[in-house]
Amino acid sequence: MRAGGGPRTRRLLLAVMSAVVAVSVFVVALRFTSRDAESTAAPPPNADRSAVTSSELSTPPPTSTSAAPPASSVPSTSELRFEEWVDDVADWLDIPRRAMYAYATATVTLGDEQPDCHLSWVTLAGVGRTTTDHGRVNDGTVSEDGTMSEPIDTVEVRDFAGDLVSAPGAAGPLQLSPEVWESFQASPTGGTPDIQNIDDAALTAGRAMCADGRDLSDGDGWLDGVSVLQDEPLFLHRVLATANIYGTVGESRSKPNTAALQAVMFAVDKIGLPYVWGGNGEEAGHDGFDCSGLTTAAYGSAGISLMRTAHTQYHSVPLVPADEELQLGDLVFFGDPATKIHHVGIYIGNRQMIDAPTFGQAVQVHNYRKPGDNYAGAGRPTAEQ
Repeated sequence: MRAGGGPRTRRLLLAVMSAVVAVSVFVVALRFTSRDAESTAAPPPNADRSAVTSSELSTPPPTSTSAAPPASSVPSTSELRFEEWVDDVADWLDIPRRAMYAYATATVTLGDEQPDCHLSWVTLAGVGRTTTDHGRVNDGTVSEDGTMSEPIDTVEVRDFAGDLVSAPGAAGPLQLSPEVWESFQASPTGGTPDIQNIDDAALTAGRAMCADGRDLSDGDGWLDGVSVLQDEPLFLHRVLATANIYGTVGESRSKPNTAALQAVMFAVDKIGLPYVWGGNGEEAGHDGFDCSGLTTAAYGSAGISLMRTAHTQYHSVPLVPADEELQLGDLVFFGDPATKIHHVGIYIGNRQMIDAPTFGQAVQVHNYRKPGDNYAGAGRPTAEQ
């Protein structure tokens, strides 16, 4: 869909290009215990290897510190160049351009209606991917008029323990519940809203998240807003992770490393899987992952082989200089390089990582640094590509 000229077109494109992640730094550790669970020896006696339930993937409590990345600058060239850039970002992130346009339209509309909400397109896009892969669930597509090729009813979602976690009666490309739709339904055209139209669904979701004066650039506000759509930890963690990845790529204004992007999206899809000592994931016939099993499998899905343990990964991948900014997909290590690196996660931007923390905790997203940690540095598996 090629947008015509004029101020609104420019604002839509700027909305897509502005990759401010309206998500503050969250501490989303689950009963955070020690990070020395990984070992080449036998697991501790009586270690619990059972699958975790959704209750063990806790709701992420936000900190009071806001660390959203700054707005990206935009090319000061022609409007056609802006539109080409939007096409590029949609292509890089595997977002249908028609869906990207819907997220941008909702962002601009809510920016006019509720400027203090600070809604970002990356949050809407994070919801869209988490719920229906931007309308592509069951091989569907988004039509040029914004409707689905086939109506999307409730998409059944279960956590890795088998518990049903999808919203009852949810429908459409953003899987809005009947309560949300009844309370906030809206259409950017001013016509009768249609839950199966991605423009209407995106605007309705945005209005729901912005309701009650929420500021989505604040951690508490973002969490409360997204929870209105669905208050399930699995949903919240995946939306948070996806929004950070999209924002990191959008902010950079350059094509991400394909392997790094594949690795982090693989990790997003494993959020909620249980920690299993020595686990290599379902693809290997295991119930879950340990920390280096997750990073090994994530990069393996992108065609990059890693050594199997956190310690050997640290000593075998190119290390990132301490004064260099981390990039999407970098491995972040904890421990003592001289004796034992005992933990590793995968960096997703906005000072956050996805990791398999320890026994009794699910694969999750949380801050990669915390006071008093024993962070050892980062490695970049893609540096030699």
